[in-house]
Amino acid sequence: MSSKGIHLAKGWLKLKKVLKLILTSMKTILKIFLSVLAFNLLTFSASAQQIAPWSEADRKYLLDNLARSRDLLVKETTNLTPEQWKFKESPDRWSINEVVEHIALWELLFDREVSQALAAGPQPELAKAAKPDSVILSFIREEKPHVTTEYTKPFTFSVPTGLYEGKDNVAAFLKRRNESMAYLKTALEDLRQYFLKPGRPNIHQVYINVFGHTDRHLRQIRKIKQHLNYPKSKLVRR
Repeated sequence: MSSKGIHLAKGWLKLKKVLKLILTSMKTILKIFLSVLAFNLLTFSASAQQIAPWSEADRKYLLDNLARSRDLLVKETTNLTPEQWKFKESPDRWSINEVVEHIALWELLFDREVSQALAAGPQPELAKAAKPDSVILSFIREEKPHVTTEYTKPFTFSVPTGLYEGKDNVAAFLKRRNESMAYLKTALEDLRQYFLKPGRPNIHQVYINVFGHTDRHLRQIRKIKQHLNYPKSKLVRR
């Protein structure tokens, strides 16, 4: 082969190497691009799912559970005798009367949080970082005892006083619960966009806490009734 042919062959080999490097680089760039694109799509999808607007299904879910827990509380406290209202499993435990007073107090506290969150206006930046509903449900449904004063430090206003009659505590509970349900029936706001402050649940999740809190204390009321020394119901003679 002539020197010219050898020179051309070497040039062709160099060109092939350059083309191979370019092709390899393009493949690498394409892989990186596709990875970034996939990540962005997943992030966008998760974000879109997380901040999905409050829906009619959400409204029905809250109203159904608020009505269910309300009606169960009324059922558990109907026709109790004075002795049953005041019975305690031990001196350091709450009576059914005190449990209902406590529930009614927290209905008021939850109402205040909703009112303040609405006054603050929608906060979409907090909605993006909101915990899923499942986290709220898991917390409020857990068997672990919740110490009420841990949530009201340094005050004890959510601790029942026992100064009111059981029927009056039920009436206070019903007034607040029914007002909440009346609001939810006609609410036009996207309740997943409203927060009291960072770290707190959105309004939809506040109402999950509302019925979940009642459910927790319904378990407590049933436990009181199962105590060996719980007063028997008086027979009504006809």
